[in-house]
Amino acid sequence: MKKVLAILLAALLLFSLTACGEDAKTPETEPVTEEAVTEEAEPAEAAEDVTAEEEPEVAPEEEAEAPEEAEAEEEAEEEAPEEEPAAETSEAEEAPEEEAGAEETEAYVDYSAKSEGVMTYAEYAAAALDDEVTVEVFVQAHQSWWQDKVTVYAADPDGAYFIYELACSEEDAEKLVPGTKIKVNGYKAEWSGEVEIADATFEFCEEGSGYIAFPTDVTALLGTDDLELYMNDYVTFTGLTVAPSKDADGNELPYLYNWDGSGEPGNDLYFNVEVNGSVYTFTVESYLCGQDTEVYQAVEGLEIGEVINAMGFLYWYEGPNPHITTVIDASDLPIAKSEGVMSWFEYNEAEIDSEVTIEAYVMDTQSWWEDKITVYAEDPYGAYFIYNMACSEEDAENLTPGTKIKVTGYKAEWSGEVEIADATFEFVDDDSSAFNSVLPVDVTRLLGKDALAKYMNRYVGFSNVTVVPSKDADGNELPFLYNWDGSGAPGNDLYFTVKAGEGEYSFVVESYLRGEDTDVYKAVEALEIGDVLNLSGYLYWYEGPNPHIISVEVLTSAAE
Repeated sequence: MKKVLAILLAALLLFSLTACGEDAKTPETEPVTEEAVTEEAEPAEAAEDVTAEEEPEVAPEEEAEAPEEAEAEEEAEEEAPEEEPAAETSEAEEAPEEEAGAEETEAYVDYSAKSEGVMTYAEYAAAALDDEVTVEVFVQAHQSWWQDKVTVYAADPDGAYFIYELACSEEDAEKLVPGTKIKVNGYKAEWSGEVEIADATFEFCEEGSGYIAFPTDVTALLGTDDLELYMNDYVTFTGLTVAPSKDADGNELPYLYNWDGSGEPGNDLYFNVEVNGSVYTFTVESYLCGQDTEVYQAVEGLEIGEVINAMGFLYWYEGPNPHITTVIDASDLPIAKSEGVMSWFEYNEAEIDSEVTIEAYVMDTQSWWEDKITVYAEDPYGAYFIYNMACSEEDAENLTPGTKIKVTGYKAEWSGEVEIADATFEFVDDDSSAFNSVLPVDVTRLLGKDALAKYMNRYVGFSNVTVVPSKDADGNELPFLYNWDGSGAPGNDLYFTVKAGEGEYSFVVESYLRGEDTDVYKAVEALEIGDVLNLSGYLYWYEGPNPHIISVEVLTSAAE
């Protein structure tokens, strides 16, 4: 589909993805000892326990007129929809959805579909160790072929697979290019925490090749148990600082050949990175990316203290030990803060009601009204919801996506949503005002888990979710509601419920963000129970996740 290709292209351009060379070596590497195991941060405190399936007892906050206290917000909610102007969208806001509309002429390819007798990813994940498994997957990369065996990194839209030493002729190994669909039969196995398929054989699938996964940013999950949900996935890590690695003699180096420094050029490369006070070990697996590849040479050129971004496959060895395929210098990315400005981590740790000053990049805005505007903003580490910020109408027109602003206000919380209130701002004029090319982070697997709160207010995606009935005040089952209880009319917020896994969750089209004339609003009005969707939006919170959706793609229609 155009959308998948466009997103992938953006990811490739953003991270300068390099092809990995293959060395004709045995794929058997020396096991890493416990000294090389990643130092992991203590798991973050669990987010407030909420039930995603509960419908809110009152309408969400943005329908209020800007109260300073929760009570005032609740009183204002009933008046705001009538007094506040209908949401208007700029051409820049509408453009992505106009592209989405053009895609409706494209035939949807269901890459999640499985042949008879083949496991879904969920069935594979639920299988016991040592069980025989049969899966259909798409090759993402592979290590060097050796003695009729090849180790493959594979995926489908629902998860990823590490297929260790797959039986394969040299001729067939050359055909295992990214996107190739294969049917694999083997046994589910585990080695030092890594879940894989072993003793496997395969056959090429005649139809359906083409799926390429784009990376999911899992930086926020480092140090948490939920990172394991993305084991073997193609992932990205943002804003890593190269930390010293020590060889057997205690020398501090930016990287090591082999985990203990005992190797030489051509062996695996190990390097340490620091994020928010914790250190993790990353690897360039030489049978995946040899010494002639850009990523291998990039790591050999690292310096302690350098800030980088990295992409690769989330391999596991006694904890996360990613096999990195791309490293880029992140010094020119919009990470640095002006003097006196908080980093996202400092903002995240600040107490509620404390004064905060941040610099961030506008992602989107709600409708300007009475010298106030609500802003969705991000930096490379996290996101901010800036509620009813003081703003002239003229300045509101200049708050286009990618604009950098400096905001001073008070950290607040309302029904679980963490935001900045009573805020003022100024434009920041520098060369880094270009943070509007952010890709949505697919957080589907985190629905129902505490770790989802780590992505609060970020631009996120949800894949392969199914529309289920929403009930109005009279108990009628509908595909969507105007207002949370069905009491509204066209032009009010749209609420709809989706099923993902075993849970059901309430999503919203916020009418002050995307009004009734926008493509996404019309798309939700056209939904039917049973439709399967891809969605993107901002992870607003109301007694649990209550995303503000800005894009709807119907994958399969219940009417067909």
